[in-house]
Amino acid sequence: MGKIFIGALLLLGINTATFAADITGLWQTIDDKTGAPKAQVEIRKEANGTYAGKIIKVTPRPGYTPKEICDNCPAPYTNKPILGLDIATGLKQVDGLNYTGGKILDPNTGKVYGLKAKLSSTGKRLHMRGYLGVSALGRNQIWIRVE
Repeated sequence: MGKIFIGALLLLGINTATFAADITGLWQTIDDKTGAPKAQVEIRKEANGTYAGKIIKVTPRPGYTPKEICDNCPAPYTNKPILGLDIATGLKQVDGLNYTGGKILDPNTGKVYGLKAKLSSTGKRLHMRGYLGVSALGRNQIWIRVE
């Protein structure tokens, strides 16, 4: 009886760790300069095993009028609505909580950056790093999981 209980606890621990390493779901993006919420992004796993994230809600902020169209963006994003836009693509899980190899679009400037991410051990924060060329030349953002 004790072995069954211990086995069940181990399986529960494995399932919790697996859930914590999954970045799929709804995330609140936070502006790294102001600390204000920017948008909600839904991350999904694609058929090829990579992850993509689309904007599903722009968070209103005082003194800021959000753009509706991605007018300065390169193809295939040019003149597309911001809502529903895939801003993160190609992100691959490399080990445990680390993801790399993606691209992220800043719809305000139209610039596309390399992307890597690390999920917190609790699965509630996603540390995003957008960069040009090498990771040392970039910015960090923390996204918070929406429960």
